[in-house]
Amino acid sequence: MAVSPLDSTLFQLLFSGREIAKLFSDEATVAQMLRVEAALARVQGRLGVIPEEAADAIDAVLFETVLPVSELTDGTGDAGVPVPALVAALRSRMDTDAGQYLHWGATSQDIVDTALVLTLASAAEVLEMRLEHSIQALKSLAERHRATVMVARTRSQQALPMTFGLKVANWLSPLLRHRTRLAELRSRLLVVQFGGAVGTLSALGGRGLEVMEALAAELKLQTPAVPWHTQRDGLAEFAGWLSLVTGSLGKIGQDIVLMSQNEVGEVREGGQALGEGARGGSSTMPQKSNPVSSEVLVTSARNNATLLPALHQALLQEHERGGAAWQLEWLSLPQMVVSTVVSLKHALYLIENLEVNAKRMRSNLEISNGLMLAEAATFALAEHLPRPEAQTLVKQCCHEAAASGLNLMDVLAECCDAPVDWTQLRDPEHYLGVTDQLIDRVLSSV
Repeated sequence: MAVSPLDSTLFQLLFSGREIAKLFSDEATVAQMLRVEAALARVQGRLGVIPEEAADAIDAVLFETVLPVSELTDGTGDAGVPVPALVAALRSRMDTDAGQYLHWGATSQDIVDTALVLTLASAAEVLEMRLEHSIQALKSLAERHRATVMVARTRSQQALPMTFGLKVANWLSPLLRHRTRLAELRSRLLVVQFGGAVGTLSALGGRGLEVMEALAAELKLQTPAVPWHTQRDGLAEFAGWLSLVTGSLGKIGQDIVLMSQNEVGEVREGGQALGEGARGGSSTMPQKSNPVSSEVLVTSARNNATLLPALHQALLQEHERGGAAWQLEWLSLPQMVVSTVVSLKHALYLIENLEVNAKRMRSNLEISNGLMLAEAATFALAEHLPRPEAQTLVKQCCHEAAASGLNLMDVLAECCDAPVDWTQLRDPEHYLGVTDQLIDRVLSSV
């Protein structure tokens, strides 16, 4: 096994998101830092903070430079951050006159944090797209099964009738809020970092804010009120959002795991195997079809929930710039992003290929012999006698029905002369409340 299954070839179909992982690769990280350094030189040249010809020379060199990661490894180990080695390597590729103006007025954290923000901007686009795909797939599934009656369970016990469409609408509803949350937090997350050594921009004299605002505009980022070297709430908020998304997807996975148990048999993961062999197959039990994608959703949710406290720990920064907490973000946040994208991939596959056994859902309703409609019977009787008496009578009849194996409505009809239509009451479709309106309320928000 690799150090992390997220980087593993063996586990790539389960946990790896190659597309999203490339955004956090060493090569992509160096490229983003080059992008920030080039943008800084361009805006400083335009503003006359550095000579325009020096800015042009820096921009030209950085445009055509692809730095081997190996060239920065030793320097990163020595400095604890790759920027000093990066700047040295770039200066060696340009003349001294231009090179002296590279990285003008910046500090290492400015470059690393802004490069990270640019990476997260790209990641947010992928997340938004995949979230939207899952939303649309759940909408279709809810609409398709709005009238498929099934057992609703509370505390894992049969409770009342509901429809599978409403269950799916409940899966969908938090994803709609996550979509809104992502749009709202972008302005707090995608913010340029530029403060110089201690966040005062003192190396630029009185032009620090001018450069910061120009750099933000150049990179299409927001401008902060003050440099956020030790203000890590934007990253923590984004990490919280990632955990919320995987948590909501994990809830879907957990429900499907439970509903696909042989004794329940209401749904089953469909689709083709992701690799070779039978999907969900066992090495020794040929009858098994394990809920693989559902389990990955649960695992990813728990993994992100485990990593999230690290981003909250990283809020504790020393004075004007820290080190240890900053590095803690590097260890945790990329994993959370990759896990979330992979969860959305599995969720979409699962939703689009889910096999729903409506017949088994109906038979599971009938297993209770009407006991699931005890509440319905109580409220029907309460129209003809005091509710406490109705509750007592229904409870007694529930015990008799359970002991005799008779339907609760037949037992009630025998022991009670209240003018209740027991035949109609025994049909669970007549006790679904405002299910249709609730589904419509969710789907109208899509």
